[in-house]
Amino acid sequence: MRDNQWLKQRLEYIWKMYFGDVVLANTVYVRFGRKAKTRLGSIKHGRKIMARGNKNTYITITGLFRNDKIPEYVLDAVLAHELSHYTHGFFSPHTRVYSHPHKHKIVDNELTKRGLGDILKNQKTWLKENWKDVIINNE
Repeated sequence: MRDNQWLKQRLEYIWKMYFGDVVLANTVYVRFGRKAKTRLGSIKHGRKIMARGNKNTYITITGLFRNDKIPEYVLDAVLAHELSHYTHGFFSPHTRVYSHPHKHKIVDNELTKRGLGDILKNQKTWLKENWKDVIINNE
């Protein structure tokens, strides 16, 4: 069953396999959110932790991904996308590398560089062919 604990394990796996060089510089939480149809994932800051001075990072994934009929690689690509933002200093203590998080295929290039190009390509194909049906079946 896909719950927040399962999602946390997927994030840890993606981080270890593909983002092992990225230091965990604050506390990162991941959870399923509402059943968003267009926003598959998001990353933001939470409240400031006074003891360390760092803000928590929150990654939220659409609740539609709880459905185990959606391939894991689709969800993994979204998690990796959000980790790219973290790596680039968006909503993390890391130094901001770019002024805009999505210009010039920054995220796609990062994922490809990290060996996730095939997962990204497969995710885009699956979403194009199946996402409309997922939305229709959840209305």
